[in-house]
Amino acid sequence: MGHREDLLEGAKRCLLEKGFARTTARDIVKASGTNLASIGYHYGSKDALLAQAYVEMVGQLSQSFDGDGEGRPEPASEPGSLEHFREVWTNVIATMKEPDSLWRLSMEALTMGDRLPELREHLARAQRESDRGLVAMFTGGREEDVPEETVDTLGRLYTTLLLGLVAQWTFNPAGAPGADALTEGLRQVMEAARPQE
Repeated sequence: MGHREDLLEGAKRCLLEKGFARTTARDIVKASGTNLASIGYHYGSKDALLAQAYVEMVGQLSQSFDGDGEGRPEPASEPGSLEHFREVWTNVIATMKEPDSLWRLSMEALTMGDRLPELREHLARAQRESDRGLVAMFTGGREEDVPEETVDTLGRLYTTLLLGLVAQWTFNPAGAPGADALTEGLRQVMEAARPQE
């Protein structure tokens, strides 16, 4: 690996150990075996590096949402169906239950965003692709085929559900909804939205 990759791996380790606010550039250099100048050269700033590391970790984690062979079954249902909705949320919630879940970093970024404006800016730019990925995950198909208007509507709806779920699992895991409750809630919304005969 070169310095760029070493920095990224070091930043990931630091994020998991210390979070966004407590990770310093010197921490990353120590964890990566590189030097301070490398951060600026390869990423522009410490916050840009931390944002890239976080986005990559979430991307790796999201691969398990559709099943990863590590105890999370691949959804057997038709994309877009209520059963698929339930199966994907089952896998997402399983990642929230893991010790030292990566999702706590999401809450830190949300609550400390005003203190970390550059980091927030980088993460906000990455959010759109996350919205797009969630649409593809739930409805099937390729991310690159998801129309922009769908990203703006359905993608943002899925992101809102995900962030709300992360918040509930972070602050009150005993009272947080499971996949069955989310699916039943969606079913009730769909039922209420049907035209009355």
